[in-house]
Amino acid sequence: ALTYRFNYEYSLALIIHINEKQGMDVVSTTVVNLNEDVLMKEEHPFRIFDATQFYSIIQDIISLYPSIKVIGIGIPGQSVDGEITVSSHERLNGIRLAEDVQSQFGLPVIVENDVNAAVCGYVYREQIDEDQCVLAVYFPENSPPGMGIYLRNGVLKGKHGLAGEIKFLPSIVWDESKGREVFFKSVCEIIQILQSVFDPNQIVVYRENIEEEAFYHFLEAYKAKHEMPLYPDIVLSDLFYEDFKTGLRGLTLKELERPIIVFK
Repeated sequence: ALTYRFNYEYSLALIIHINEKQGMDVVSTTVVNLNEDVLMKEEHPFRIFDATQFYSIIQDIISLYPSIKVIGIGIPGQSVDGEITVSSHERLNGIRLAEDVQSQFGLPVIVENDVNAAVCGYVYREQIDEDQCVLAVYFPENSPPGMGIYLRNGVLKGKHGLAGEIKFLPSIVWDESKGREVFFKSVCEIIQILQSVFDPNQIVVYRENIEEEAFYHFLEAYKAKHEMPLYPDIVLSDLFYEDFKTGLRGLTLKELERPIIVFK
């Protein structure tokens, strides 16, 4: 009799998150196996994002873990035809990140918007039925909002990948510099717009340090003045980065389920 054991280290994934902490760009790197076990986790702060240093970090990790078969990169922005064109981090704009990394290392690369990854992470964490429509709206404290659309077992991106760029909606107040109630009103208006367009099951509002009781009270008063056939379930969450990481990890590992072809 023989005993077989699945080799979870046969193929590994390198997960990279680019975000901002305390005014600095931070590149977070994680190596996971096919069982989603974390083998390595590091953070690399950048005063100014530098592509050469970024590639050097990737090279060092691949040298340590030669079984890496795919790289997933989460960014605060969107790529249009491979070029990052809409990002809250100006230093990322104009970079063809997926092409550049794949050319450097000969591995398949996926680049995903942070809110798109977060809504996938939320659906996974809450074990929501795949046929539901879930919207995630993220309000960073120092940047305009973004949105992710989960519909029928996947993310809806639109023709150019720009679906969810709600910061271009008119009259959007995305911080509380003009007062808490002005900000709450803006959030409620976005909810009303999204309900009218998408008719979702849920809308997740990501915002740190929001006063939940005050917001829900304001929302109920807003709904009384702006009648609609129905409103979706509204969930407030401060777990944006956790869902972002979970979603990106799942999307990247999913790439290992299909045959990988890299053109050089």
